[in-house]
Amino acid sequence: MRYESSQNENYRPKSFFWKGFVFLAVLSVAGYWFHRQVYYSHGTGNIMQTFEIKSGEGVKDIANNLENGQYIKKDLYFNYFIWKTNSRGKIQAGKYELRGSMTIPEIVQVLSMGEVVPNEVKITFPEGTSLKDMADVLKNKGFDGENFLNAAKSGAGAKKDYEFLKSKPEKMNLEGFLFPDTYIFFKDTNEANIVSRMLLNFDEKLTPQMRNEIQEQNRTVFEIVTMASILEKEVKTPEDMKTASGIFWDRIGYGMPLQSCATIAYVLGKEKKQYSYEDTRTPSPYNTYMNKGLPPGPINNPGMNAIKAAIYPTKTDYTYFLSDPETGKTIFSKTIEEHDANKIKYGL
Repeated sequence: MRYESSQNENYRPKSFFWKGFVFLAVLSVAGYWFHRQVYYSHGTGNIMQTFEIKSGEGVKDIANNLENGQYIKKDLYFNYFIWKTNSRGKIQAGKYELRGSMTIPEIVQVLSMGEVVPNEVKITFPEGTSLKDMADVLKNKGFDGENFLNAAKSGAGAKKDYEFLKSKPEKMNLEGFLFPDTYIFFKDTNEANIVSRMLLNFDEKLTPQMRNEIQEQNRTVFEIVTMASILEKEVKTPEDMKTASGIFWDRIGYGMPLQSCATIAYVLGKEKKQYSYEDTRTPSPYNTYMNKGLPPGPINNPGMNAIKAAIYPTKTDYTYFLSDPETGKTIFSKTIEEHDANKIKYGL
């Protein structure tokens, strides 16, 4: 009996330790999830609608109306944000223009300013837009392009928040991960928040199935985005992107250089109908005529079609391809002789 009692006394502290460890881990994950719901979740729809706060309505009424109108996911998140930020006394009665794509902090900002006229800017970044070009677009819309580039260069402290950034080399900026899309920002939104919004969009677009497939291929998200950025500039249609992706991955597997004209355009800083031999000899780690494998990083921010093509390439017997300069159509060939004949045919 004494021996059994001794065993129980030694066992119980260990049991309590592991139960406590699991409890804290679960609590930590739940806290992180709840934080993201409060600050980053949004309702449904992107159409501007009028939302009215009547005189005498309390925060709970407002939160309930926002949830019923599908502006927010749950009234709990709104109530918590109001309590956390001590914003109860800032919300004003009146009519406001809101949309479901707005986050709770953005909604509270509007409801606190008493503005009926939207204080927003709509910005579209096309697929394949580089960080520099994004900065120019933002500058034309009244934002600070230089601050945006600095935020993208520093990472805006986002690496610890997103699993997909862990494969990105520390020295590299966020080129490739700022998802090209149409965004609506407040005019006084700082540039670091713009970067964070675009990273969050990328995180939502890259599905668990896509992440699992990347892992099964023994590749990284950074490699996939780098390949996708090349495909974005090389070919036009989703189908051609997948075929070109298969050719490029095969070249890497065979130890061949990619010989991508898109990377030469990136190195030279300009696009040409045809690049000369001297162009392809321009010294740069991004020159895929002189260097084998992928370039050091993405050359732009690719869209979803290019990302999917990089993950799900089409296996074919093709080895070469070129683009018809008149139509942009991709012409594939199996042999170097066929490829050379196509170059002559299409004036390249």
